[in-house]
Amino acid sequence: MSAVQPVRRLLSICILVLGAFAVAISQAFALPQLLIDMRTNEVLYENEAGIPWHPASLTKLMTALIAFEAIETGQATLSTPVITSANALSVPPSKLGLPEGTAITLEDALYVLIVKSANDIAVAIGETIAGSEPAFVDMMNARAAIMGLSGTHFVNPHGLHDPAQVTTARDIAMIALTIRARFPQYDALFSTRTVAFGDSRSHANNELLTSFAGTDGMKTGYICASGLNIIATVTRGGRQLMAVTFGANSSRERGEMTAQMLFSGFAGGYRGTGRTVNSVVNQPGLLPTDMRPNVCGAGAADYSEQRAEVFSAGLDGQISYLNDTIVPPTHTIATLGRLADVPLPRPRPGSGVPAMGTGNLVDQTFSTDFGDSSIVSLMPNGGQAAISAPGP
Repeated sequence: MSAVQPVRRLLSICILVLGAFAVAISQAFALPQLLIDMRTNEVLYENEAGIPWHPASLTKLMTALIAFEAIETGQATLSTPVITSANALSVPPSKLGLPEGTAITLEDALYVLIVKSANDIAVAIGETIAGSEPAFVDMMNARAAIMGLSGTHFVNPHGLHDPAQVTTARDIAMIALTIRARFPQYDALFSTRTVAFGDSRSHANNELLTSFAGTDGMKTGYICASGLNIIATVTRGGRQLMAVTFGANSSRERGEMTAQMLFSGFAGGYRGTGRTVNSVVNQPGLLPTDMRPNVCGAGAADYSEQRAEVFSAGLDGQISYLNDTIVPPTHTIATLGRLADVPLPRPRPGSGVPAMGTGNLVDQTFSTDFGDSSIVSLMPNGGQAAISAPGP
């Protein structure tokens, strides 16, 4: 054994102890967090994962799931035009902001939805699939009920604030696990860092994609009422972990808290709970925590100082868990020009059902170990949801 090896082992132990200490301190603020082994669905760590919270743009994971299922059932393809409507353009930023009537493919729309987190495109996708935004929201809630997401209610497909739009860390993890298990052909959506459109570049806000090795997705979200939310997936050494953090007051805190939890998970710092994610109990009847006073209100500066004292990772002179340098991929989008009144399904002439990656997207059934495998399908008239039989 070289003289260097004991020093490295001691350093690893010190980092692990410091990480566990950071988790213990952060519990005092009771921010919801959840760490899951994606291969077994075991909860390795959980703190307040069943309390109501505003999802912000994590809502778009359900929007994407409904779109994936529409492709799966043949009601749309990745080439289906998604047309920007006046209703879509009426939502506040972040937006792609194409002129009314301009179309992009559903594939490009999904990249813009996940990477740029464009609210107008979330609405446009919903309108394309269901015929109207309210009909699409009905589909989202129907899908949530099938999945047993008892702590979740959707009001819109983008996550802009509405007091009635709520979820839990447990429910968001269930949506993400469903996507990753049933639709691996779309993994590239969630690992892409940049969307290029002409001379413009839009970047995802997932701090781990560029600075925590092994990160391969998934989504961030932020509104004043929720604070900064994230769900991230990481693969290291043959293991796949998923982490959820709600309510951070800065991108530094969100990224470091999540990376620390993942670091400790890979290093063996958690023995696990012996429970799977679907056994985490939601707590209905509680009002969702309102982070607005702490994040956007008059007390935001004082709150930020308090948070820096109890969770200092990433600050000057402090340990950081975001030390890697990664260059994630870029996806380039283009418009299809002005289109209107194109019936579903909307493939381009001569196209089949294109796939992102490999695998046939039609007539497949899937089953999972963590939830009902029934899917929401679309009736030919668009906008009426029907529930298919469970998969095997």
